[in-house]
Amino acid sequence: MEPITLLPSSTVEDMSPQSTMAACSDAEIRAVIRETEAAMRAALATQVQAIAEAERRSLYADSAARKTEVWLQEMLNIAPGEARSRTLVARRATPQATLYGETLPADLPATAEAIQAGAITVQHARVIIDGMARLAPICTFDQEEQAEAMLAGYATEFPPHHLARLAERLRYHFDQDGAFREEETQHKIRELHYGSAADGMLFIKARLDRETGAKFKAAIEPLATPRPAEDGTPDPRTAAQRNADAFDAMLDITLRSDRLPRAGGQRPHLAITIDFDDLKRGLVSPGRDGLPGTITTTDQPITADNARRLACDAEILPVLLGSDGAPLDVGRAERTAPAHIRAALLQRDDTCAFPSCDRPPGTPDAHHIVSWIDGGPTNLNNMVMLCGHHHRAIHNQHWQIKIEQNRPIFIPPSSVDPTRKPRPGGRPRHQEHHTILRQTIPPPRQPEATPARP
Repeated sequence: MEPITLLPSSTVEDMSPQSTMAACSDAEIRAVIRETEAAMRAALATQVQAIAEAERRSLYADSAARKTEVWLQEMLNIAPGEARSRTLVARRATPQATLYGETLPADLPATAEAIQAGAITVQHARVIIDGMARLAPICTFDQEEQAEAMLAGYATEFPPHHLARLAERLRYHFDQDGAFREEETQHKIRELHYGSAADGMLFIKARLDRETGAKFKAAIEPLATPRPAEDGTPDPRTAAQRNADAFDAMLDITLRSDRLPRAGGQRPHLAITIDFDDLKRGLVSPGRDGLPGTITTTDQPITADNARRLACDAEILPVLLGSDGAPLDVGRAERTAPAHIRAALLQRDDTCAFPSCDRPPGTPDAHHIVSWIDGGPTNLNNMVMLCGHHHRAIHNQHWQIKIEQNRPIFIPPSSVDPTRKPRPGGRPRHQEHHTILRQTIPPPRQPEATPARP
């Protein structure tokens, strides 16, 4: 396609930008974007040359600025980081003029050539400059030239963050001993702090070495993926909220693992104390006095409704307390779905029975449809597998669940669906697939019988 000619300024003045672009074809829009990018890169190449000359002349001093990057920041009204990047590019990736008028080659000639050709951006050049600054103490002159030429060449193909990874890999290649020492140093300075804020929330601050950080990302990222609603509405949670929910799921999986060290013969667990009548009532009725439960691990209160949700797939250990709060008698652990029940539930419901759940595989909760606290039995007809997200939604939004023909049926509250249309959940069964196929695809036509010969 031939480059398009932008509209004359007199014509543009009579038209809004929206109407100007609206008059262009798709091909012309693409061409405008490409051409304006090329024009901006050409202007940038000119600007960094001017910045280099301005620094040679110390023009920043005329404005009482301390250095060129501060002068640029104030003059152009740009961010400090951007001003510093342009100044660094001007110093390292442009030819320099001496006081006698001689022109010296740029410190990074391949990068300077790429900038003049409009092949890379300031961000690319800054990555190369920073990478070469780390390579300089460990490379020979020939190695530096080779590394800079390679980075400048790949800068025309890679975005800046990919180019930064390549520069880091180069450093590891040339200085494996130094890289190993850096990894050891990271391990020594590792740290993780946590504490309780005034509102009872826990705050965490950590700096992890690259190996531990990689493990953390590998574990949390699959659990933090956005989960659109059934109607296609995007996940309303922010990235930070999704990370917090993923961390919660990681803790659930960890606490249910048999590989954690035991304290006093018990697996690590979350202990909550609450008056049994309050737990059974769930939400305290308006006007009725009631006390919240207590998370004994942190000595913080928790509402009866959330204690009720947590009790769905937990071991209940009744403890008789005296008037002073001291335990007088400890009963038998009850009501957790045994292994064979969980296996059957997983076979029937998969990881989560909620309709169209796309939660990554993890450790689900065995939810009692009729709460065990209210007399519900621990059996297949009264239990359903739910991921942590949908377990919370079932309790908070008050969904109803029925088991019909060995399949859970979810009935939404009127706030979700005014018609409260039941929605089948669980794992689709092979028989249903066969039924759908039989209803959709006509049976093959049987060949007509050949009459017998006389």
